[in-house]
Amino acid sequence: MERGIQPPLVDTTACLCRVDAGLKTVAGAKKYVPGTKLCLQPDIKPSIHPTRQKPPRDRNRSQSPLLPGLPDDLAIACLIRVPRIEHFKLRLVCKRWYRLLAGNFFYSLRKNLGIAEEWIYIMKRDRDGKLSWLAFDPIHQLWQPLPPVPREYLEALDFGCAVLSGCHLYLFGGKDPIKGSMRRVVFYSARTNKWHRAPDMLRRRHFFGFCVINNCLYVAGGENEGSHRSLRSAEMYDPNKNRWYFISDMSTAMVPFIGVVYEGKCWSSVYDGMVAGWRHPCTTINGRLYALDCKDGCKLRIYDETSGSWSKHIDSKMHLGNSKALEAAAVLPLNGKLCIIRNNMSITLVDVSKSDHGRAATAEHLWETISGKEGHLKTLVTNFLSNLAGRNRHKNRIVHCQVLQA
Repeated sequence: MERGIQPPLVDTTACLCRVDAGLKTVAGAKKYVPGTKLCLQPDIKPSIHPTRQKPPRDRNRSQSPLLPGLPDDLAIACLIRVPRIEHFKLRLVCKRWYRLLAGNFFYSLRKNLGIAEEWIYIMKRDRDGKLSWLAFDPIHQLWQPLPPVPREYLEALDFGCAVLSGCHLYLFGGKDPIKGSMRRVVFYSARTNKWHRAPDMLRRRHFFGFCVINNCLYVAGGENEGSHRSLRSAEMYDPNKNRWYFISDMSTAMVPFIGVVYEGKCWSSVYDGMVAGWRHPCTTINGRLYALDCKDGCKLRIYDETSGSWSKHIDSKMHLGNSKALEAAAVLPLNGKLCIIRNNMSITLVDVSKSDHGRAATAEHLWETISGKEGHLKTLVTNFLSNLAGRNRHKNRIVHCQVLQA
């Protein structure tokens, strides 16, 4: 993990500061990203001692083009369309390709042209309590290995996990089995495939509520120093300023169980039917609040603000079972659909947009399993063995799931 690298001080989706200085067409390349601008960061001086100014040299004479026979503009236009699953190979071709894919410019073009790909990142804990994680490419339906989780989080419990800027996955707070509550913050970049440090939180806390609004991370409540003392304090992290700020305390000290953003709010008192129907993982998509209605994620419920209840349902018509292995661990938005992830690493997509149409839609058209495809007989056998063996059969448990774009 590189401790010297800090989160970007400017909007990463609009930054051209890391454009390869050898590109012939930096100005021309800007037309691919409307509205971009150069960073206003000060130049870094290589030495404090005065040195004789060297005449500038034309690097273009000594550097070969990105693609032989093509201007760099056209070469970049070709390279950004290569599927994300092949990017690790592109970095091995030559130094210029490595530098191109190591900066923000390359992935900013993909994002602004609408060709960036979303992958699912799953953190799971094994029977020995160790944390590991994998990424899933939903287009090619392949699992991808990732660099190890930083050692301070290998055995940490009750920590937060959130995504900022679409491509940075943050781990923050939590409880070390020896040192107790932590302030530590680290983040993983889907663009560089590396872990980095970020400023520590202002308070030590674990088992807290958190959410993201306007690309800022909000943390509230929880417990402190392992003393089971509930907290009222709340704080916010702004990645553009790379700082944490205290914000207004909650009205009551509490240990939030679920954090979700609904109608621009991350926490407020709720007394209506919303709480009564909130039993399993939930998320929002297109301004609507969805929650799983059964342990295996076979049915979705939709919150109706007018009636203050969970009035509508989207049913898969297939109940998988109540075993721990088949229990749904998370539900996330993915490419305009809802993604249900279970402890056995199976993944199901639900096209909720079709359920809103006037025409009838069958379960086969709404529900699609893209990982862990298995026949009905195999599902029944897995469910039976899991129930027979009890908890000892369940070796892995999913801790966090997120979607990152690159």
